[in-house]
Amino acid sequence: MNVADYLLHRLREWDVEYVFAYPGDGINGLLAAWGRAGDRPRFIQARHEEMCAFEAVGYAKFSGRTAVCAATSGPGAIHLLNGLYDAKLDHVPVVAIVGQTDRSAMGGSYQQEVDLMSLYKDVAAEFCEMVTVPAQLPNVLDRALRIATARRTVTAVILPADVQELDYEPPAHAFKQVPSSLGTARSVPVPDAAELARAAEVLNSGQRPAMLIGQGARNAQPEVRQVADLLGAGVAKALLGKDALPDTLPYVTGSIGLLGTRPSFELMRDCDTLLVVGSSFPYTQFLPEFEQARAVQIDIDPAMVGLRYPFEVNLVGDSAETLRRLIPLLERRKRGENDWREVVEEDTARWWQVMRRRAELTADPVNPEYVVHALDELLPDDVMIAADSGSAANWYARHLRFRGSMRGSLSGTLATMGPGVPYVIGAKFAHPDRPAIAIVGDGAMQMNGMAELITAAKYYREWADPRLVVAVLNNQDLNQVTWEMRAMQGAPQFEPSQRLPDVPYAEIAAAFGLDGTRVERPEDVVPAWRAALAADRPCVIDFRTDPAVPPIPPHSTWEQIKSTASAVLRGDSDGAAVVRQGMKAKAQEFIPGGGS
Repeated sequence: MNVADYLLHRLREWDVEYVFAYPGDGINGLLAAWGRAGDRPRFIQARHEEMCAFEAVGYAKFSGRTAVCAATSGPGAIHLLNGLYDAKLDHVPVVAIVGQTDRSAMGGSYQQEVDLMSLYKDVAAEFCEMVTVPAQLPNVLDRALRIATARRTVTAVILPADVQELDYEPPAHAFKQVPSSLGTARSVPVPDAAELARAAEVLNSGQRPAMLIGQGARNAQPEVRQVADLLGAGVAKALLGKDALPDTLPYVTGSIGLLGTRPSFELMRDCDTLLVVGSSFPYTQFLPEFEQARAVQIDIDPAMVGLRYPFEVNLVGDSAETLRRLIPLLERRKRGENDWREVVEEDTARWWQVMRRRAELTADPVNPEYVVHALDELLPDDVMIAADSGSAANWYARHLRFRGSMRGSLSGTLATMGPGVPYVIGAKFAHPDRPAIAIVGDGAMQMNGMAELITAAKYYREWADPRLVVAVLNNQDLNQVTWEMRAMQGAPQFEPSQRLPDVPYAEIAAAFGLDGTRVERPEDVVPAWRAALAADRPCVIDFRTDPAVPPIPPHSTWEQIKSTASAVLRGDSDGAAVVRQGMKAKAQEFIPGGGS
């Protein structure tokens, strides 16, 4: 058994099922070992190393397990970086295994030689090591997996090509040898009792309580619901926590922030106490004004508490266990003591009516809000959804009401373009018996989504449920940036940078052996969704949408309105449609019985 053989053997002992990877001569030793090992763990081949990393992130996000990706030295290792940063910034455990040139060539400006220790020292800051002798491997690999899992981060193992071919020798019972063992012990940190009492005093003092939850609250849903009911609180959700609590609960106000809802904005604007659970939501301007609200934060990571807001009490601990210990200390708010919860629920119900009316507005040719709103009622209860960055994320955040065991994610912190399609491919390997949907813009689809359709075509026959739907919002515009230019810079659309070619996405899908359809009329939207969700293979729906439909923030400032008007007056090529669609959309908030 050589080093490469042992690495795969050790991954199997760690119950690693898949490695999302792309070949290259820097890992030829590993590839040969995979052949001898009968492709165990499975080598999942993407079209590009960046997609390997994104698929690993998708697998980790939707499975809750640590993911592994691999690439060759030099260019392959470089290509992994964007996906690995996505993992790091969203606190997702991913281990990268990368090749390197032979030890004898290091420092010689050799072909494809890159200083990988320096290159990876930020993205894999928690643990990045190069294996230089066989006896070092178990310790390095075990620590990479253990640290990635425990700290929810990226780690890296660098394996020179010649080391892969050496005979494996385990570490000896000797000086300067480091033996290792398998497994990660699960611990559940909880705060000190005195800190819990301080937190309870803060939360019991308020009359208008609010909660903000993120992905760290996903495994604490019963406890979050109990606390919300005890306090009579409304609950807003950061985007990475969209699936942490059902949107069908009347007091759940939906997403918060620029992509959020009006009720979430008003919840933060008007509350006098705030409990943040498992979220590092970064936009302070969407939290209560300073000194308006007494605030408590719960987070499992000591490095992430005290950020974003002047919290009075910071509790470090597992969300579910911390809330369980906090619950007996909370005073039940009697229904009718004040009308705060009723106001929150009424505002939220009205907001969903606003969203319905916005979706029903005519557009040229199809309203993108209608595309996503129509999907909401058709979603299977066990669906997995990924949204790409851009205007697609707006409609995902505002129009889809999560319920049942639905799961969803996007690139929350890095907000990189391109993870939508690879995320759902990774999700399908995590749960091959569940349907998956990617909602992507045409920019992301052209960037890398089309190539990953080949990956879907390669593997879908292995999935118990072959349904994987890619919805392309094809408006021939890099729409989010176009609207940011209008609202933030007062600049008209700059067509050389923003206009995109019209690509026949459905035809391309068909050429790969997948289903595909193009939708250019509103009346065809629902039939297209129904057909795709009943298909026996992955399906691409090319929705021809209107770029003039505005992703209006929950609270448009006067400066943003002036800037957009300035962009139109300066000769925005889509100016008339921008004004028309913007006025129609904003007006829906002021219809009696419909705005909050």
